[in-house]
Amino acid sequence: MTHIRKDKYKFSQALRPFSFAVALIACGAGVSLALADGGQNLSSILLVLLGGVLLQAGVNLINDYSDISDRYHLSIDQVAAIKQNFRVGLYCLGVAALIGLWFVYQVGLDFLYLCLVGLVGALGYTLRPVNYKTRGLGVVLVFWLMGVLMVVGSYLAVMGQWNSSIILLSIPISLLVSLLLLSNELRDFEADKQANIQTLVVRIGYSAGSLIYKMIIVCVALSVVLLAWWFNHAWLLSGLLAFIFLPKLLSLLKADAPERVALTKGSGRFLMAFGVLYNLSLLLLGVTA
Repeated sequence: MTHIRKDKYKFSQALRPFSFAVALIACGAGVSLALADGGQNLSSILLVLLGGVLLQAGVNLINDYSDISDRYHLSIDQVAAIKQNFRVGLYCLGVAALIGLWFVYQVGLDFLYLCLVGLVGALGYTLRPVNYKTRGLGVVLVFWLMGVLMVVGSYLAVMGQWNSSIILLSIPISLLVSLLLLSNELRDFEADKQANIQTLVVRIGYSAGSLIYKMIIVCVALSVVLLAWWFNHAWLLSGLLAFIFLPKLLSLLKADAPERVALTKGSGRFLMAFGVLYNLSLLLLGVTA
């Protein structure tokens, strides 16, 4: 029998507010680039950030719905909590969609196409028949859906246009979004394996998952250095100051399951620290001139 923490499906736990760093940093990157290029519409900026947080909250709250039909032994109260969280999650996604439609009206059909891809991706994360979380595809797809797509979409919403430079500059943030999800899979490796949840780490093994975690960190550093050189903008290197968190994170990779609980929160702090420094550097970089 698989044992589930009694509080796992409490609203405060299912909401995973620490993960809002993903939306705030990813949307913040697009907003920072828009401000650097002359974007000054405060209402659009606030709506972008609100929409990003609502999208993240919605994804988090619907995340556990497939547990009802998987090999879990849930109590009646747990099933009720999952269904309630799912309803609230759909409400969050619905409000985010309304914000998206407002930007479609303001910007045009390009934003509609982007929103549709994002919404389908959000719903497909854990809902059947797609459920790409259990197909081992979550780490790869969030790079695009919660990384590149959110940065590009935020810039497009504020500026009404975009260019390929935005995609390039989104790469370090997008890699760290994938790192955060991978940390979650590494943290839950034993429980997911017991429950037969086929995440990437369960499929390839903990050692291989840890290696990918380290490789992503190396790719973040390399991408920042290359972008600083390409755009001749040394301030982009400021994000590397967040690497002071690495010794603790790397030590947690070697820890036993109970101690490894801190890996996801530590990875979230790493993402937030890097993201704040990196986004501040983006404010000084105009990309459309």
